[in-house]
Amino acid sequence: PLCWFESEESVVLGPELVQQTTEKIKIIREKMRASQSRQKSYADKRRNDVEFQEGDHVFLRVTSTTGLDVL
Repeated sequence: PLCWFESEESVVLGPELVQQTTEKIKIIREKMRASQSRQKSYADKRRNDVEFQEGDHVFLRVTSTTGLDVL
């Protein structure tokens, strides 16, 4: 990879920097997976299965999408 400085000199970055960056990306991905898993477990605790029978009356919540009005 090349890095351009304002003085318009090009500098080739060494493999050490590439390796450090790759390791940091792996750490970030692991932390994002852990965070997503934690959020999913919190959401799953509050979620419950609801079954409806034919003829049941249910309340349907409708929200408008951005830029559109629901009449």
